[in-house]
Amino acid sequence: MPSVEVMHEETHQGIHLMCRENSGPSYRRLEGKVAVVTGGARGIGEATARLFAWHGAKVVVADVEDAAGELLAASLSPCATFVHCDVSHEPDVERLVDITLSKHGRIDVFFNNAGVLGSQSKSRKSIMELDADELDRVMRVNVRGVALGMKHAARAMVPRQSGCIISTASVAGVMGGLGPHAYTASKHAIVGLTKNAACELGAHGIRVNCISPFGVATTMLVNAWRDVGDEGEEGTAMAMDLGRPSEDEVEKTEALVRRLANLKRATLRARDIAEAALYLAGEESKYVSGHNLVVDGGVTSAMNLIGL
Repeated sequence: MPSVEVMHEETHQGIHLMCRENSGPSYRRLEGKVAVVTGGARGIGEATARLFAWHGAKVVVADVEDAAGELLAASLSPCATFVHCDVSHEPDVERLVDITLSKHGRIDVFFNNAGVLGSQSKSRKSIMELDADELDRVMRVNVRGVALGMKHAARAMVPRQSGCIISTASVAGVMGGLGPHAYTASKHAIVGLTKNAACELGAHGIRVNCISPFGVATTMLVNAWRDVGDEGEEGTAMAMDLGRPSEDEVEKTEALVRRLANLKRATLRARDIAEAALYLAGEESKYVSGHNLVVDGGVTSAMNLIGL
């Protein structure tokens, strides 16, 4: 496999890494592995695709955002390719796995990262105002999408008796009060699916884990929180409608997260979640399965403290 040239460009989503021929890390932790990243065109998925490629993986970026996904894959070529995939549509997920197997002959890592936030509007936060249609939409992407990813990843991995499935959950799946009802329900479901799938697939040498981040100022989150008015009413705009936010908007979101955080003097970014995914994907975690890796700077512990 060709070596990797690293071009460092600091952004709010972490270091952008160009996959070219030349130098690379002295120890490439995913050398020779094939990894699929859903929701891979932006945010945590983009940071993970770049990091996986830097560490020697052949990456298949899957997303509904064709232009962004194709641009990312082109920037990482020949380490990455792009496949259009709506994770809530089973034929798309099945096609994604089949294309990857046809191209690479195997899948070593499947990262179920695609997801939606749903409405962040305070007017819809009460369970008495629950929008059943929105609940269905959030569950369809976040839960059905992850379940289908697990299903078809397992189909590819069981015959080889090895593999690693990772999913993006959330601190909202660890405790209550950290997100709207639909989003919270969906992330709790992902943690449950992770544990159940790990119980079954361990017999086939397949590890199943998830990652639960605190707030990361991705395009999706920044745009969802963009329209914060004087009365604190959050906007409902979604990333795919508004494009990338400005650096000022990113910093505003990061500042809000820092104020809420327990761990000070640090800012959680997409690159940090990519590093967690790299750990779960590599040999360093070869005996870790059924685990929810919480990357929150201790916030889910500290929020239970009273006056300490």
